Amino acid sequence: MDDKRRRARVQGGWAGPLKSRAASRATPEASLARNNVTVGTGQAWMRREQLPLEKPYIFKESTKMERKAPETRVIDKQGLYEISTSPTGASRINLIPGFIDSKEADWMFEQLLQEIPWGQRTHIRQDLSFEEPRLTSWYGELPYTYSRLTMNPNPHWHPLLTSLKKHIEEVTSHTFNSLLCNLYRNEKDSVDWHSDDELSLGRNPVIASLSFGATRIFEMRKKPPPEESGDYTYVERIRIPLDHGTLLMMEGATQEDWQHRVPKEYHAREARINLTFRTIYPEHEGF
Repeated sequence: MDDKRRRARVQGGWAGPLKSRAASRATPEASLARNNVTVGTGQAWMRREQLPLEKPYIFKESTKMERKAPETRVIDKQGLYEISTSPTGASRINLIPGFIDSKEADWMFEQLLQEIPWGQRTHIRQDLSFEEPRLTSWYGELPYTYSRLTMNPNPHWHPLLTSLKKHIEEVTSHTFNSLLCNLYRNEKDSVDWHSDDELSLGRNPVIASLSFGATRIFEMRKKPPPEESGDYTYVERIRIPLDHGTLLMMEGATQEDWQHRVPKEYHAREARINLTFRTIYPEHEGF
């Protein structure tokens, strides 16, 4: 066969079919490669269209409300504050900084510190005894019982205490017949959460609290509603710095609806005297 005929067969008759057959043989493998993927060693082949589709991420805002404790309120300016209202009535406090002039308060503090018969009471609970982290003294014609301990009557008022009682009565138009004195010797002395709600104080008692000496923080917290089962986590709270010579009046339903305390402090504090004037009634007479 001459060279021209061989070239014609290669270009026309033979080359075309060979190319077509090669393409047909490659098509199933290429198709298999395009339509199948391996999902792991030793696992079966899975068709691409059988793979699960990825779901788009959709952000859904939570419908559950996050509960937060209210911010603590700070009261440090003179004024009459209605801190809450409830079925028991309105709770009010009246803050009067500088009720006693600073220089006058200085000598009063020293006189009270030296001349009041201070004593430390011992509590016994569940066969354990502990001393109150402060010193106290009681004045009044009637005994006073709190925390299951009774302070005996003491009608012998110090003249300075009598003078202070009259001054407070004139300014506030409230009268008092008894006085609990507290001496906080340093930052370690304190009084824990409580209310002045003993039966002998009557309903909605008025308490006049006069401070001398180092400034201490007076904290208040509202009593939780019954559904909270005694949990104080989310109740309202108040902080009041009580300076030298400051008078704080607690009135209305404050003792019914709130608790108060003077906590220990981490920084050094000098001595502080707190005089809490109140009215004591004979048993059940205040109701």
